[in-house]
Amino acid sequence: MSIYEAILKRRTVRKFKQVVVADSLLEKMVNAARVSPSAANLQPLEYIVVRDKELKEDIFKNVKWAAYIAPQGTPKEGEKPMAYIAVVFNSKVGSAFVPYDLGAAVMAMLLTAWEEGLGCCWIKACDKIALKKLLKIPATHEIDSVIALGCRAETPEMEESDTNIKYYLNPEGVLRVPKKRAQTLTHWEQF
Repeated sequence: MSIYEAILKRRTVRKFKQVVVADSLLEKMVNAARVSPSAANLQPLEYIVVRDKELKEDIFKNVKWAAYIAPQGTPKEGEKPMAYIAVVFNSKVGSAFVPYDLGAAVMAMLLTAWEEGLGCCWIKACDKIALKKLLKIPATHEIDSVIALGCRAETPEMEESDTNIKYYLNPEGVLRVPKKRAQTLTHWEQF
């Protein structure tokens, strides 16, 4: 699969097969993030990989899932993530460009996971205070988000729509994700 194909096919996944994710795949995801662009090469990001069953359950309780399709979008027993990667940044680095570093690093992880047959859900809607305590993150660092992941147990589908932004479950239970048409967003030479 080419990078472009992976970009077009990758969708957020919220239902996971209960299959252990190999450490080598988790390491590969973090490595992809590690070498992503970083403003001034400050490299403020760090990653906490979570596989422990009890810790995963505690994280699950502190994140919010799929606002547009709640509560149906929340994974049920037998669908929960098999691992998490918490993305943290060193606040002492003090870069105003941390959000850009985060976007590049997380997208690298999401695409790497997709290429390996995994699905991910990048979650910013979380109780950061609880997660910081739970994951024993030092005062010098802040949690930005968590990536829930595992082998895909659903296949969300993209549809083109210039008017609808809300993802939804169709009558067959397939997650449909509207994206604006390229023609709507692309301007040649001038706006």
